This record gives sequence, structure tokens and C-alpha cells, in this order.
Amino acid sequence: MMDALASAVAALGAGPLAEDGLQTHIAPLFARHRAAFGARVYLANHSLGRPLDATDDDLREGLAAWYAAMGDAWDAWSAELSAHRSRLASLLHATRADSVVPKTSAGQGLRAVLNALPGVPRVVATRGEFDSLDVILRQYAHRDRIALNLVEPDANGLFDTADIVAAIARGCDLCVVSEVIFTTGQRLSDLPAIVAAARGAGARILVDVYHSLGVFPVDVATLDVDFAVGGAYKYLRGGPGACFLYVAPHVLESGLTTLDTGWFAKDDPFAYARPDPPRLAAGGDAWMESTPPVLTYFQARAGQRLALAIGIERMRTHSLTQQRRLVSLLGDAGVAAIGGSDDRGAFVVVRDDRATELAEALADRGLVVDARGAWLRLCTDLVTTDAELVRAARELSVLRPRR
Repeated sequence: MMDALASAVAALGAGPLAEDGLQTHIAPLFARHRAAFGARVYLANHSLGRPLDATDDDLREGLAAWYAAMGDAWDAWSAELSAHRSRLASLLHATRADSVVPKTSAGQGLRAVLNALPGVPRVVATRGEFDSLDVILRQYAHRDRIALNLVEPDANGLFDTADIVAAIARGCDLCVVSEVIFTTGQRLSDLPAIVAAARGAGARILVDVYHSLGVFPVDVATLDVDFAVGGAYKYLRGGPGACFLYVAPHVLESGLTTLDTGWFAKDDPFAYARPDPPRLAAGGDAWMESTPPVLTYFQARAGQRLALAIGIERMRTHSLTQQRRLVSLLGDAGVAAIGGSDDRGAFVVVRDDRATELAEALADRGLVVDARGAWLRLCTDLVTTDAELVRAARELSVLRPRR
């Protein structure tokens, strides 16, 4: 028997997503959020994805195992941990579920990689990496744990693939890049060329897919990346803490391990054997750490299931349609905006030195958006209506009159 989520997606049918069907079948899956949020318009889906009603039920399931079974709840919790890794592997197009190592943050995944590399590795990254990676990279550099080379953006805040490739050629052991830049929404134009450059330099590459997973198809196997980090906070609507590190099979088979380890990385954690040195598990399990936050995997379940059930390609097509509509509405109102093209992520941006001020003013008018530096960010969702886009354009045009 299908549950409410599966039934709703089945009732939606195949083919392009349209507002009528989404409002009829998918919007009711968010009834609790919509009731609590009221008449406000939520256009910060790129920041924190709105939760499904099923998320509450899933969390209660995880808790119920604790209440009913106490220590034996680990059977249910371990099963959900495995299912969580398998769902993420499907979304990433990873060939092995054990390549997906649960983490509580993308930064935790980066640290595990840095702490697996010998000596003082030469790291190439961009000025556009999100704070969770950027702070770690800078701290490691200040402690002389890495030699850091940061690639600068151009005058428009965009990064040129050629600049990243050139930086790799000057000396690199690890390249760290985001597939979509969090400030501007830029999608790196030629990620395969960056991967190829890293390969040619004998370097490994780590890709941050936080702003691409759940937005458009991500295929870590075809890209042939060594590592990827990401999480469910945004487009997979799984909340904070449900992050991961992807370690490619060829890296696992090389025997590379990390200092960031713990008892869940042992070959049989619950046997409590204590050989010296510790005997680690095979494959990606050797990259696990200490006692995991088990309820996180229940928390992330509904959002992963919805994305897999509807299909990333269908959601991408719908997102681009919504973005183009918003860009058009803003343009008609005299506000220049960028979005809706294949070289962008999931959100529309408006460049303005008063972006933070505008975001706060829009919040006072019942529209939730955000700003990063000079970039005002607006992101639609499956249940965003055209009326909400019209309202957003109207309100922003009032606050930012024609120039």
C-alpha cells in the first residue's frame, strides 16, 4: 500500500510539472508548513528547504524505536543509515552506496579529506566557496597545514574555468570547487575540464554539490571526481545535519584513509575488539567516525524520496520555467535579474549593494528571500505559485524603483 507521498506523486502523473497538478497533489504534502507560515511568500528555498509533513512522521519512527527497543533500536537505526546512503547514492549516480559517508556538515567532509592527505598539500580553491569550506581552508592555511591558492572572480563576480585550470597547472594536490557558486548562482561552465586538469596534474578533486544536488542531475561517476560534499539542508529539504562525503571507488580501492575516524569505522563496531592498530572496515565504512546522529537519517528521508519519485530532470525543467518567469516579471518592473538558463543553479539573483537591506524590507512585506554580499537571492519551489512570483516582482519594484 502506498503512503501519502507515493500516492501524491503517482497522482501527479508523468510529463512536465504544472502549477495545477502541483497545487492539487504536492502542496498538501506541506500542509503543516503552510499552515504555520501563513500568507508569507517563501522564496529562500535555496537556503533552507521547506519540510514535508512526512518528515515529522519519519522522525517519530526513529524515536519510536528508541522508546520500544532501547539498545536494540540500533537494528532499526542501522537499517535507516544504510537506506539513507543508498538514496543519496541514487541521487549522486554513485556506483556504490558505501562511497557515501554520512557527515553532519560539508565542512566535516572536507576536513576528512584534508586529514587523509600526506605532508602539506597544495590546495586550489575559489573565493566563491561557501563559508563551511572557506573557513576550514583558511584555518588550515594559517596553521600551515595546507598551501592555499584562491582563484579570484572577475568584475561580475563570476569564475572562469581557464583561471582555475591555470591555478591547478601551477601546482596542486587537491582542487576544491563548487559546482554552483552560492552567491551568484553561477554554474561552473566546464567542470569536466577542471577534473581533467586535476588528473593531468596528479591532483585529486573535491566538488561541493550542495547547490547542485536536487537542482539538476549530478553524476559523480561520469564526472570521475575523487570526492564530493553536500547535504540535504536546501533542495533535498532534509534539514541541518544530513550531509555527506562521497569517496570515489578508485580512492577507496587505493587504500587512502583519514585521521578523522572513530569506532563506527571499525570492521565490526559492536564487537568491541581492540586490536592495535585498529582494524578498519572495508570500503567507505572506513571513513565513518564515532556514534552517528541517527535521527538525522529519518529526518532526511522524506525529501530524498520526493526528489527521487518526481525526478530531478522534471524538477529542473519546472525550476527553469519559474526562474524565467520571475526574471521576466522583474524585468517588466524595471529590475534587472539573472536566472533561468542552463548555466545557473536554482535561484534568481539581483545585484544591488543594498541587497541585505532589500531582503529585510521584503521580509517586512511578507516575502522571505536572502542576500549574500551584493546579491539578492530568490528561489522558487515545487509549490511556489505564479501569483507569488507576481507579488515578489511588484514588491521589489516598489523598493527598488526604475533607474
